[in-house]
Amino acid sequence: MRAFAGLVLSVVLCLAGSAAGWAHTLSESHSAWQIQDNTVHLQFTVPDLEAKRLSKSGHDLPPTKKLGDYLAARLSARSGKAKCDMAEGPRALASTKGYTRFEFLFKCPSEKDITIHSDAFYDLVPSHTDFAQIEDSKGQFYEQLLTDNHREVNVSQANGKSELESAGFLKYIEMGIWHIFTGIDHMSFMLGLVLISRRVRDLLFVVTGFTIGHSLTLALAVTGIIRPDGQFIDALVAFTIAMIGAENIGDSTHSPLAVSLGMGGLLFLMAFMKYLGFQVTLPTMLLIGGGIFGASYLMMTGSMRDAGRIRLVMTLVFGLIHGFGFASNLLEMRLPTNKLAELLVGFNVGVEIGQLTVVLTALLFAYALVRVRLAVPRPLFTDIASAYLVGEGLYWFITRSMVWG
Repeated sequence: MRAFAGLVLSVVLCLAGSAAGWAHTLSESHSAWQIQDNTVHLQFTVPDLEAKRLSKSGHDLPPTKKLGDYLAARLSARSGKAKCDMAEGPRALASTKGYTRFEFLFKCPSEKDITIHSDAFYDLVPSHTDFAQIEDSKGQFYEQLLTDNHREVNVSQANGKSELESAGFLKYIEMGIWHIFTGIDHMSFMLGLVLISRRVRDLLFVVTGFTIGHSLTLALAVTGIIRPDGQFIDALVAFTIAMIGAENIGDSTHSPLAVSLGMGGLLFLMAFMKYLGFQVTLPTMLLIGGGIFGASYLMMTGSMRDAGRIRLVMTLVFGLIHGFGFASNLLEMRLPTNKLAELLVGFNVGVEIGQLTVVLTALLFAYALVRVRLAVPRPLFTDIASAYLVGEGLYWFITRSMVWG
């Protein structure tokens, strides 16, 4: 009964959160910027899924001219404070099926201090990401992620060098710390680890697994060895939060069947919806595999007397996912290739400091409540907090995995 009540509360929280934020959806575009002296040449590629957002129905492709005019009003370049004139464009180019590509040419008053800028689609989907490839006048080629909070790149800044080029080790540590403090999803996951750990030894197991996992994939992503789809990672990070909350509920109630069926069934349902034509962006096999994995794990840990050691493996897997999430923050900047090792070590140290601060703060807060006799019974608190984590995680997971209207 407690497990069922926890799941019901989770669903209520999920639905309540969704009412205020359906706009947080998956959305992406691709751009290629080539700077030659005072000229900026741009090719901007829009998936049909994004183009349909401009139509009245949201399901039909808008006229090519309408899409081109929309982009022309939101793509720009400037030299210093002076705006570059759009000499050519928008001109539609041939593209692969499912995409529309436009060409633009900007003429700047000077070749100095050139900045490129994009406002495209952020007014429709705040979570939109543009994968920008940039080649400057010196022939240097690099990639940037343009987001709602990072809409422009100063191509000429510091003679083409990254702002991180001159940063020191302490700056990289600071970046890691603030990534934890400003990442509510990562903080939620850490608090879930505290909830599920009844002993200090259990907490050490799960934190160790998480640290190993995220350190590995952070290094792989930043060095370019593995570069997974950032949108899939955002959704999977949310799923890990829901999973840690669901495990807490199953563990505290000793009734893992309802919890495992609920979590696994949700992913199977989403896979079926994708088959029916709903705009679910995660691959079908990922949804089915995730459903089997999640249901099996919840059943296994819920039926074990002491699942502390196996959680080391589980949190290592979750850490692999969060490591790619950490990397997305760094990949929005031009990374200094000659200082990658120092950057990775410093950022990781900062992440560990941030995680330790979150964990210790939660433990000290709980201890203070006990000392002043304001603490509620652990089972009740665990159920409520875990239900919130499940609701929060599911809300983020669903809104990051589907396109709405």
